[in-house]
Amino acid sequence: MDATTEPTLKANAMFYNPNNTRMKLKHIDIDVFLKGKKVAEVDQKLALLIPAKGEFSIPLEVKLAMKELGFIDTLLGMIGGKKMEIQYVGHLKLTYHGFPIRVPVDYKDEIKVKF
Repeated sequence: MDATTEPTLKANAMFYNPNNTRMKLKHIDIDVFLKGKKVAEVDQKLALLIPAKGEFSIPLEVKLAMKELGFIDTLLGMIGGKKMEIQYVGHLKLTYHGFPIRVPVDYKDEIKVKF
């Protein structure tokens, strides 16, 4: 990573599929907003089988845009345990029995980030 690139966070997110059918996750296209500013994005192509009535893990690569919020402000907010509004906006592309499905995502929450 150099000064011109955005840092990338790699993580495994755990989910549960309550449905009786399995699907295949093909693409994730989600923008992450913190305090109304875009701070990260997930744009990944996958071929991940989602089991019916089961837990599954998604390997995520999140591109962070820390310059949008300002590094010092974000760092101080995290250390102080500041509450922040986070919003996820975008869509998921799935296939169900071979048919493509586009699932919209628009979720807001308030989080308290603390080290």
